[in-house]
Amino acid sequence: MPSEDLIRGYAQALFVVAEAEGALDAVETELFAFAGALEASTDLRQALTDAALPAGNKEAVIREVLGSAAHPVTASLLSFVVGSGRAKELTDIVHEMASMAAERRRHVLAEVRTAVPLSEDRRARIGEALSLATGLEVEVQVIVDPSVVGGVVAHVGDEVFDGSLASRLGDAKQQLGS
Repeated sequence: MPSEDLIRGYAQALFVVAEAEGALDAVETELFAFAGALEASTDLRQALTDAALPAGNKEAVIREVLGSAAHPVTASLLSFVVGSGRAKELTDIVHEMASMAAERRRHVLAEVRTAVPLSEDRRARIGEALSLATGLEVEVQVIVDPSVVGGVVAHVGDEVFDGSLASRLGDAKQQLGS
């Protein structure tokens, strides 16, 4: 298990480069989306962690997943992390970097998992609700996670707000059993 210092060091490096390139917001969003895809896809994880796969092939996989609209800095940073043999830690590195960016903006990061992409309006309403619930200025990062099925699950620091369909059904089942 890699140390927190190692994760923080890589996150700091990504943060500094993205900020220096004037692309922190775009890179942060794209890295977060890529980390979500990495969590959701065993094939992607295997491709990026396979020591036998040449670095050029891994870079091609990264560019294919990102698509042509991605910021060039995002692809470079992902290639750096993967090329350093840290693909397994990529999600932790990205989450730490996002936390650094939120802290810089004096916000707290909320990881919101939902089965489908959210509109900007829905994202803003969720951010407002989480801000009211926590008393903090909340910055929402969305991960599309089909296992959520319906509703949302939000993590803000150590707090979990579970508005998923599974949670609501569990609550209803418990109430009926009482």
